[in-house]
Amino acid sequence: MTERVTGTPGRRTLLGAAVLGTAALGLTGTAAQAAERGRGGSGSGHGSLRDLPVPTVIGHRGASGYRPEHTLGSYQLALDLGAHVVEQDLVPTKDGHLVCRHENDITGTTDVADHPEFVGRRTTKTIDGVSYTGWFTEDFTLAELKTLRATERIPGNRPDNTLYDGRWTVPTFEEVLRWADKEGRKRGKPVWLYVETKHPTYFRSLGLGLEEPLARLLRRYGRDRRTSPLILQSFEPGSIQRLARLVDTPRVVLLSGPTSRPWDFVEAGDPRTVADLIKPAGLKWIASYAQGIGPTLDLIIPKDASGRLTRPTTLVKDAHARGLRLHPYTLRNENSFLPADFRRGTDPNAYGDVFGAYAAYFATGIDGIFTDHPDTALLAAADFNGR
Repeated sequence: MTERVTGTPGRRTLLGAAVLGTAALGLTGTAAQAAERGRGGSGSGHGSLRDLPVPTVIGHRGASGYRPEHTLGSYQLALDLGAHVVEQDLVPTKDGHLVCRHENDITGTTDVADHPEFVGRRTTKTIDGVSYTGWFTEDFTLAELKTLRATERIPGNRPDNTLYDGRWTVPTFEEVLRWADKEGRKRGKPVWLYVETKHPTYFRSLGLGLEEPLARLLRRYGRDRRTSPLILQSFEPGSIQRLARLVDTPRVVLLSGPTSRPWDFVEAGDPRTVADLIKPAGLKWIASYAQGIGPTLDLIIPKDASGRLTRPTTLVKDAHARGLRLHPYTLRNENSFLPADFRRGTDPNAYGDVFGAYAAYFATGIDGIFTDHPDTALLAAADFNGR
């Protein structure tokens, strides 16, 4: 891959520094964690969320800044770069298998449009109140889905990633669990996963509920305990509450913009918005069934009309007062995804001053962060911790 001339460290420089730096800085785990392995290979008996380093670096859809998202290649690179946790998003197939895609619309993340045998599957659907036209996982059996190959979702921003188009298939969640157990045994410590149920109310309306098959897999692979190295997440509080009744695995409620409403609230006629949920009473309610929240970064530090950071909110303090951890999303290296304060030059796809952005967010006291570039985040976390 070619480096971009941006005035900041090039991609290869960051990759090399991270691979060397994470081992030297001890950011890849402890011997005590390895000793805690229980049944299900490396899947259980790890300890708790408290065992994760702070700030926790979460590989967003793997190392999606460098590889097509939600592929075994992206997950493997995130782990190799030293990410503390690797994220999966789950959607179902027509025959009820859970697969890893950020959305059930696979138009932009696979080569489905190049398959003439599936041209008739293209359709328009309304999902959580939004209309989409494309191809959807729930219209494919797993065997059919496995004939497709994964592609880069945002090639305009990340043209280098298109080198890997077609290299990997869409993984099932069970394949990821097996991969994590294998890597855990090889590394002598569990591999942490961060698993999101996508559009759970929508899929339940189709008879493809996510929580029950997910819980069965977690039990099968020994990741159903309070001490399991896996975190469950959803934008729908009802999905997290349902999972809390099925397994003891740690749970996080995701939160988008303050005026938005979780879709299960919309369906149930619950008038509360995210702004209500981040008030002390809302956080107390979340803490009754979850161990953390995953807010958008703008709920931590809002931006002004020009896109520059303003003053931090009290959300970190308020959530910590209720015993909740905060893992906000998502920080990326490219200018177009950064607050205006940290953009450098005029190329929207060049790297900006992402270390400055990390420093600003870490200073608020967050417990971790989702990132497309785990190596960069690890270096920033080491800077923050004075290592």
